[in-house]
Amino acid sequence: TVSNVFDVPGRGSRGSEIWREGEAAMAPATPAATMQACGETMVQGKDGEASHEKRTERAVQTKYWFEHSQETTINAMMLDSQADMLDKEERPEVMRLLGDVKGKDVLELGAGIGRFTGELKVQGAKKVAAVDFMQNLVDENRKTHGHLEGTEFLCADVTELDFPANSVDVVFSNWLLMYLSDEEVKELACKMLLWLRPGGRVFFRESCFQQSGDKKRQENPTHYRNPREYIQIFEDAQARATDGKLSQYRLESVHCVDTYVKYKKNQNQLCFSWRSKETSLSRTPSFRHFLDNQQYKVNGILRYERIFGEGYVSTGGFETTKDFVSMLDLKPGQKVLDVGCGIGGGDFYMAKEFGVSVHGLDLSSNMVTIALERAVKQRCDVRFEISDCTTRDFDENSFDVIYSRDTILHIQDKLTLYQRLLRFLKPGGKLLVSDYCKAPGEPTEQFAAYIAQRGYDLHSVEEYGKILEEAGFKNVVAEDRTWQFKESLERELAIAEADKEGFLREFTAEDFAAVVNGWREKLERVHSNQQKWGLFLAEKPKSS
Repeated sequence: TVSNVFDVPGRGSRGSEIWREGEAAMAPATPAATMQACGETMVQGKDGEASHEKRTERAVQTKYWFEHSQETTINAMMLDSQADMLDKEERPEVMRLLGDVKGKDVLELGAGIGRFTGELKVQGAKKVAAVDFMQNLVDENRKTHGHLEGTEFLCADVTELDFPANSVDVVFSNWLLMYLSDEEVKELACKMLLWLRPGGRVFFRESCFQQSGDKKRQENPTHYRNPREYIQIFEDAQARATDGKLSQYRLESVHCVDTYVKYKKNQNQLCFSWRSKETSLSRTPSFRHFLDNQQYKVNGILRYERIFGEGYVSTGGFETTKDFVSMLDLKPGQKVLDVGCGIGGGDFYMAKEFGVSVHGLDLSSNMVTIALERAVKQRCDVRFEISDCTTRDFDENSFDVIYSRDTILHIQDKLTLYQRLLRFLKPGGKLLVSDYCKAPGEPTEQFAAYIAQRGYDLHSVEEYGKILEEAGFKNVVAEDRTWQFKESLERELAIAEADKEGFLREFTAEDFAAVVNGWREKLERVHSNQQKWGLFLAEKPKSS
């Protein structure tokens, strides 16, 4: 078992010669048969030290890849009959998601035949060390990309690999971790923290939930994890270098690979981007951590859904969604950005009912992982992403519609956010937002305490509309929909109380009390004329 803080020497014993400055380079790889798995030899050589579980895992994965790497082709690597078509679009897409590697030292793990090795060099990587545990795949990669300066090819099992500390800027892998056990992923996550330079990045792409490729397999030992499992492993990982400094990961984003959504209506291809940072034993929780561990715990989300209806975690559920979406005049083929997509109910509805392409964005990993689980059965043109809407950038004029439900109340600097959203909209594009608001003037002490405890930033409906105008939106409509908020709360509370027995079959009495009391408190704030609910529609000018 790997400890939470992984202490290893500052310099690894098995690394790459292009990162060993002034040291003797590692010995050349032992000549091997064409189909030799380098990692198999390593595991056997350390038989006395390795656990039975690890030996079994490596043997199973080695056998699997012996079977599926007889041919060193893209079809064989992707295990899909549509590999050539998918590769043409997904390879540049994954590189876009990876971002800038110019001048960086990159460690590529599970490189295979080098689908991405050449791309990394073309994109300006200073050095690339491409590692794979199948000798014939390493040989094919060297044959194709060996002419590229600053590129090295290593045959090694990543579970036995070690590199010098602070030696790489980026660790990149494509379909690797799903062939490792949980303990192997935990160990590798900690080791990579040591290999990375301060502020370095780990970027990996994995298949989650279920198989994507259509190639028949007699046995399939792949670990199709829930993305929440990867997030938990990497958030728990810590590493201490010999100088005593402790480092951990900060999640930057999780993206669906759009190529698979486009051609297969498949949202289970996910890219994870992490950045290393120095830390102390007393971590300062991020806002995302606050959302996932306080306001939007998984159990809390499912409680909300039990009240709002399947797929929904915002006021009125499907009824208000249908009402508001009808105002957008959606057309097939349009692109919609949903800021604060929650668990995806509104996105699935828009995609299925109107034929639009929806990009759902939320900072809560709990929300998005539930949305991704639901997407497996929906098979529609929706992709999801875990990232911060205040920093996430899109190309100018990307979307026809931007939609947001009861989310931007979390954002303190609304003006800057709406200026960003305006840029993402196409000329003439529409914005629709519902959000918590407050009555004009100072809130009561009790309401102010509620706002502070939740970390909300609330404005009057009129003030909110003026923020949109100041951001550059035109034809702004700011409606006080508190009456609709009140009706929805009363209806939802009545349904919950009438179905108490059904609720208690899924949740505890404490859960029921929390929901009912929460709804009653909202109604009290509405009745006292403190809490308001606003609906805002606006457009981007058709010309500047």
